[in-house]
Amino acid sequence: MKITVIGAGNVGATCANVIAHKALANQIVLVDIKEGLAEGKALDMWQTASVNIFDTRIIGVTNDYLATKDSEIVVITSGIPRKPGMSRDDLISTNAKIVKEVTEKVIRYSPDAVIIVVSNPLDVMTYAAYLAAKMHHSKVFGMAGILDAARYKSFIAEALNTSPRDVQALLLGGHGDTMVPLPRYTSVSGIPVSQLLDQEEIDRIVQKTRQGGGDLVKLIGTSAWYAPGAAAALMVEAIAHDQHRIFSICAYVSGEYGIRDLYLGVPVKLGRAGVEQVVEIELDDNEKQLLHDSACSVRRLKKILDDTNLF
Repeated sequence: MKITVIGAGNVGATCANVIAHKALANQIVLVDIKEGLAEGKALDMWQTASVNIFDTRIIGVTNDYLATKDSEIVVITSGIPRKPGMSRDDLISTNAKIVKEVTEKVIRYSPDAVIIVVSNPLDVMTYAAYLAAKMHHSKVFGMAGILDAARYKSFIAEALNTSPRDVQALLLGGHGDTMVPLPRYTSVSGIPVSQLLDQEEIDRIVQKTRQGGGDLVKLIGTSAWYAPGAAAALMVEAIAHDQHRIFSICAYVSGEYGIRDLYLGVPVKLGRAGVEQVVEIELDDNEKQLLHDSACSVRRLKKILDDTNLF
């Protein structure tokens, strides 16, 4: 299997490194526009192969999409990251142009690839990639819910002083301040979180999760990379091994949850063909309202992209 990662910055390089360690492909191609960046990072990673015990060949190229030919999975991380004071909305115009260009180049050489978008603002950039790819929406989707759930689970584990591996959680909605963590669907080794934490603590964790990305921007001056890179690699694993795993990701909804024609965070079954099914779960009235409010926020961003007339 051949996997391409577009963008050799922090997120892309982390994603490629995790994919290599998991031995998900025979070859990983790392692409960037900056001369020598992808080549250097790929060489550095390849030289850890004997130490970390993997034999996936990693190569780096500068703007050479011919090298990506016949990739089965493509991860797009291209775009400028958030800086302090910037919202995800501020990135739309600049990053949409980048995502459009790289997606068109990817599809030229790998028309059957499954595409995972990591670029921000995530929901609308996934929509941009879908428009550029001109392929079925089941094969173009974004990484969001896995990252948001990972943050949510880490905060719960911290509050309980327990292993994050024992925490199961689900989130819906857009990747940002309107995301919808679902405490009713959160448990620790099967125990509902409501039996382990009081409502005030749960509410605090939910709010901390919603602002998790922004907090990291304040701390390090740019977007996070370890967790997003690892989250994207987990999606790659589910596809490469045809695992039919159920994850919350940014997927196209066409009537599910009463929402239509929008990319939004929902649970899906993910396998070799991409999104095999959007999974609908029961929501109470408050959860439904929060999800629809989040959808309205994402639709506003979608309109900003539509108004640029890029597509």
